[in-house]
Amino acid sequence: MKKLQRTSLLIMLSITVCATVLYAVSAAVTGTFQPAAVGKIETAGPKKPPKPPDVAEEKQVKKTTIHSVTISAAGDVTIGTDENFPYMFSFPYEVKKNGYAHFGKHIRGIFDKDDLTIVNLETTLTTAKAKAVKKFRFKGAPDYAQILTLSGMDAVNLANNHTRDYLRQGYEDTIKTLKKYRIAYFGYDNKYIAGINSIPVGLLGYEGWENTQKLRRTIMADIAELRRRGTQVIIVSFHWGVERSHYPNAVQKALGRHAINQGADLVLGHHPHVMQGIEQYRGKYIVYSLGNFMFGGNRNPSDKDTFIFQQTFYVQNGKLSDKKEIRLIPALISSVKERNNYQPLPLEGAEAKRVLSRLKKYTNHLGKFDWSVLK
Repeated sequence: MKKLQRTSLLIMLSITVCATVLYAVSAAVTGTFQPAAVGKIETAGPKKPPKPPDVAEEKQVKKTTIHSVTISAAGDVTIGTDENFPYMFSFPYEVKKNGYAHFGKHIRGIFDKDDLTIVNLETTLTTAKAKAVKKFRFKGAPDYAQILTLSGMDAVNLANNHTRDYLRQGYEDTIKTLKKYRIAYFGYDNKYIAGINSIPVGLLGYEGWENTQKLRRTIMADIAELRRRGTQVIIVSFHWGVERSHYPNAVQKALGRHAINQGADLVLGHHPHVMQGIEQYRGKYIVYSLGNFMFGGNRNPSDKDTFIFQQTFYVQNGKLSDKKEIRLIPALISSVKERNNYQPLPLEGAEAKRVLSRLKKYTNHLGKFDWSVLK
């Protein structure tokens, strides 16, 4: 989510007074003295009208200004565990054995090169004891937030089905911890706006289980608010879909397209815990599921494939350009095959082609996609 000196007032006044006296004397002799306008600095110029600027000067005046911002997005990050899970090979086990820097060892270099890294934080960071009544309840020690910063993660989505696993206390503790470690957060009523490379970027997040009119109105109003506040790039995250399904359902498609129709520039999805395809819709991208990423919620998932989605946005003369530039980085959620060590590993060679082939299959199922935009 990852680049006057002051002059003495007395001297300035003395110089100004002397200059004024000399100018008045000279003007009195020539008879040309006229008082200057208040608050305006004037300099002597030619009496003849200035000639129009040449072509080179005109081009310089109309010089195009282009700014860019590169966004990286990855999937579910659960830096914690369910207390009912066995300790051996759990996330806390890996923390104690390898330390905080272990988890982002292979991805920090990627995220450090972008301008903003976004992930879905699917856990609480709390010491609370009271839990929600549900099957899985995730919690990590507040100090685990350092794993996010050491991994190069800048902003986290909180709109998901686990940030309230430890009820209100757990949710409030999580936000307090994120503030302490200066990690941006968004989701629900939390809207994040930051100026990055002279480009105002806004982040919104929702749970998208049903395509209700209430949710659609909220999305419309939130995007409109960000636009009124001058946001030029708006990214919307949804927690939605069906677990272990590689294809988006009707609700995902409806909400994702609705967000684009209302002015979102990119839609990111998570919850299925597996990869889903990317839809190219009205010149924008809907990434239906980024899959797991640094996922402490399963010690050995059968599907360890994942990817990092990157997009570079260009703003020309204050307006978002239609130029498209994306990058897909195939990865595994673990650097070892026999289990999950919660250390995402970018892939190369045959393994990278294998994961990318899967992603292309799911993407092509959604309609025409221009693969030439890939870097």
